[in-house]
Amino acid sequence: MADDTGSQESLARTPLFDLHLELGARMVPFAGYEMPVQYKGILDEHRHTRNAAGLFDVSHMGQVRLAGAGAAAAIESLVPADIVGLGVGRQRYALFTNAGGGILDDLMVTNAGDHLFVVVNAGCKAQDIAHMRKHIGGQCDVVELADRALLALQGPAAGAVMARLAPATSDMVFMTAKAMDIHGADCFVTRSGYTGEDGFEISVPADRAGELARRLLAEEEVAPVGLGARDSLRLEAGLCLYGHDIDTGTTPVEARLVWAIGKARRKGGERALGYPGAEIIEEQIATGPARKRVGLLAQGRAPVREGAELQDSGGRTVGHVTSGGFGPTLEAPVAMGYVEADLAAIGTPLNAVVRGKPLPLSVARMPFVEQRYYRG
Repeated sequence: MADDTGSQESLARTPLFDLHLELGARMVPFAGYEMPVQYKGILDEHRHTRNAAGLFDVSHMGQVRLAGAGAAAAIESLVPADIVGLGVGRQRYALFTNAGGGILDDLMVTNAGDHLFVVVNAGCKAQDIAHMRKHIGGQCDVVELADRALLALQGPAAGAVMARLAPATSDMVFMTAKAMDIHGADCFVTRSGYTGEDGFEISVPADRAGELARRLLAEEEVAPVGLGARDSLRLEAGLCLYGHDIDTGTTPVEARLVWAIGKARRKGGERALGYPGAEIIEEQIATGPARKRVGLLAQGRAPVREGAELQDSGGRTVGHVTSGGFGPTLEAPVAMGYVEADLAAIGTPLNAVVRGKPLPLSVARMPFVEQRYYRG
C-alpha cells in the first residue's frame, strides 16, 4: 500500500464515493483519489475490525490481468517470487525490484487458472502497469481492469458473513482465491487482506460495487472502516506501507522480506535469480545487510512518528522511524523503522528524538498484535 496526494480538482473517485458521503465519511486526498479516512472515528473503526468485521473500499488499488501461456514466466523476470510454481487458486505476495535490489512496489499475484490476477498499490499503479507493459508486454497481455472495484472485508466475523452471502467461500483458506457469484455480481474473491485479521478482498464490477457494499453493510457484524484504521491495523500487524517502510532505496533483505523470495529463485534453485537486482539481494542474504527493519515500542503514551531520528544510548544516530502511531489494540504507541543491523536484536534500548528530546523505546518483536489469518 502506498499513498500520495493531489489537488482537489484532479482527484479521482471510486464507485463507492456517493456511499461514503451517505455514511458520513470524512474524505481526504489519497493516492490521487478522494478516499474516506474515517466515518465514526478511527479508534472505534479499528476496534470494530479487530472484534467483528470492517468493510474497506480499496478500489483505488490497481487490478491487472496478465493473460497468455507465458504470463507466469514473464512476471517472474520482474519479481523474486515463485510465480511459475503457483498453483491454480493460490495467491502470493511479490515485489517489483530494480537493478540495485530496491523495491519498486509490493503486489499480490493470484493464479486464476486462465490468467494471473495482479493487485498493485494505488500510488504506484500507473508506473507498475507501464513497467509491466514495457518489460513483459511482448510475452503476455497486460490488461488494466479499470472497470472493477475492490472491497475488503476484514475481521474475525468476516468468514461467517461471507459464508452467508457466498457459501463458496466456506472452504477457502488464507491466500486462496475463487471466482463466484455474490448477490448477483460476478466476483473474484481472495482470502487475504492488510489488517492481520482473517478476511477477504472482493473484485467486483464497478457498476455492482455499491449494491454489494450495501448488502455487506446490512449484516449486523459489518461496519464501514476508513483509511485511518486501515493504517493503524496494518501497523499493529507489522505490515509494510510502500513509500514509507519500503521503497526504491530499500532491499527485501533490509526490510526482512526474504520470505517473499521463492526457494526456486534463490541461488541453487531451479529458476535461480533472473530478476532485477538479484545478485545484490543474494549477496546481502549471504553477508547480512547494514541495516534492518525493526518494530519499536515506546515507553509512555507519546507516539513516535515517521521521520523521527533513532539514537543509541550514547546519542549517536543509528536509524530512523518509517511508520508510527497509537496502537488501539495494545493501547500503546507502536512504530517501525530501520536501525544498524547490530542494534536490531529484540529488547535493544534506543531513543527517538521527538520535539528535540530523547524518548526511550526498545526494539520489539513484530507483529505487535497476533496475526489471525484463517489457515483451516
